[in-house]
Amino acid sequence: MGNILNPDKDNSFIRLVKFKDTEIFVDKTDFIEKMSAKINSQNCLFAVTRPRRFGKTVTAHMLSAYYSKGYAGQNIFDKLEITKKSSFAEHLNKYDVIYIDMNTIDGLFDGYSSKKQKVDGVTDLVDFFEYSIIKELKSSSKFSECLENNQIGNTGLLETLLAITQDLNTKFIFIMDEWDLVYREYCNNEALQKKFIKLLKNLFKADGGQVCFALAYLTGILPIKKYNSQSTLNGFDEYNMLSPGDYAPYFGFTEDEVANIVKSPNCKVSHHDLKEWYEGYKIKGVDIYNPNSVCKAVTRNECISYWSGTSSNEEFVRLINMDFDGIKEDIINLIEGDEVTFSCANFQNDMVTIKDKNDVFSLLVCLGYLGCAETKNQYRKVAYVPNAEIKAVLMDIVREQNWYERMETIRRSENLLKAIKELDGATVAAIIQEIHNSSAVSLLDYNDEESLTYCVMTGLLWSTLDDYSYHREDQAGNGRVDLVYEPITRRQPLILIEFKYDDSAEEAIKQIKEKEYFKRYAGQYRNIILVGINYSTKTKDHQCLIEKLD
Repeated sequence: MGNILNPDKDNSFIRLVKFKDTEIFVDKTDFIEKMSAKINSQNCLFAVTRPRRFGKTVTAHMLSAYYSKGYAGQNIFDKLEITKKSSFAEHLNKYDVIYIDMNTIDGLFDGYSSKKQKVDGVTDLVDFFEYSIIKELKSSSKFSECLENNQIGNTGLLETLLAITQDLNTKFIFIMDEWDLVYREYCNNEALQKKFIKLLKNLFKADGGQVCFALAYLTGILPIKKYNSQSTLNGFDEYNMLSPGDYAPYFGFTEDEVANIVKSPNCKVSHHDLKEWYEGYKIKGVDIYNPNSVCKAVTRNECISYWSGTSSNEEFVRLINMDFDGIKEDIINLIEGDEVTFSCANFQNDMVTIKDKNDVFSLLVCLGYLGCAETKNQYRKVAYVPNAEIKAVLMDIVREQNWYERMETIRRSENLLKAIKELDGATVAAIIQEIHNSSAVSLLDYNDEESLTYCVMTGLLWSTLDDYSYHREDQAGNGRVDLVYEPITRRQPLILIEFKYDDSAEEAIKQIKEKEYFKRYAGQYRNIILVGINYSTKTKDHQCLIEKLD
């Protein structure tokens, strides 16, 4: 057994199963039944694309462990959900599986490229891809004689598979992880991309190629590349972030799964915090959490950003700095909670053919930087920032750009904090009223304390990044103060904010004092600012009173 043909070694899924009693394990093995139903059917070509860290590789490894003859007799699935299905034994370890991890192929090709002696006919990554599969097929005692009789060379993968299929009357299951690596890592090499897609077209679209596979399963980040109105791989049943289909629960954690995770006595983080930080990907009406980040947060007992973008962060910077149709302003607004509509109709599913703002948002959805909601028009989508983790990442990226301080929103945030520190209630009221009348607040109930709280948090978002952490409904004194901005160092003042509706700002200040909301902090901070904000639902006016605690 090898690494490509009928793999038999530990993989990410097998390691999860081994430690399922002591570490986080969410059983999604019933997905196997969905794939088994496609075997030898008209729809035996399946592709699913999701952002990084959404469980694509684990799922591909799970399918390999189930179908591959290499894992026969290992009892990997004992006591898992799939064993309850009537079809469990029918397909278990019954197939010759070709498993391709394109990251591994790319790494091996780097080493091959540095060698002085090359294999005849193998000059680029696509050639090496074919050669690697054929090499393992030739090393198999089951297939070697057949390939020798057919005089198979180092390349010509379709010819190789056809020879085996026809001579030995057998079909393969083909699993490819990170199928789109060529389009992401070699994004400027159009010749290589076209050669690769032509190979895949021959394998999966041509009549000769399809007969070789009982099932083909591709994963990646980008949807299948379109070179024209008809994709060259349109035979695949494809599920991506722009058109997710019905498989959302199998890629990411669902609400119920996270609820079960937090029931563990070892879990020290709350369901509420996990939801705020890592949920927000609403796929076909299903709320999906980033599984990698949930696992890290529970393991480390800390909800922070575990998003390790690296190269994709660089891609984000490139995209927003194109500044199509004011996209910089759109990104700022999205971070502050607004939504933006866009069309994905003409997106070419790559990282180069970016023609306008619609393509930028389409790509950012595929990369996971934005969530995507459906509309009545299948090509018209609504983009939004899904959760606190992504928001933190985007804010860090934006702040590094040379245009950051020139944005009107940033200046408004600085002015709001400055006015609070200077006890300038009139300016604070005016800025809050401006935010309250913005498009982002229209997503909420305008005449609602939630929307007023949102206005202040939005207004202070950028100016408090370095020096403050905020808390809502924080227990303090004889009750809960509506909003607290707690400074990281004592050089900055503590800010206590109380909201009122159809009352008065004076009454808000009075409540802070009477209920002694400041008492909890009095020994820690000598400089405490009390802010009372009132909103009149009749006049639509905002009133603000600010005092320093004596």
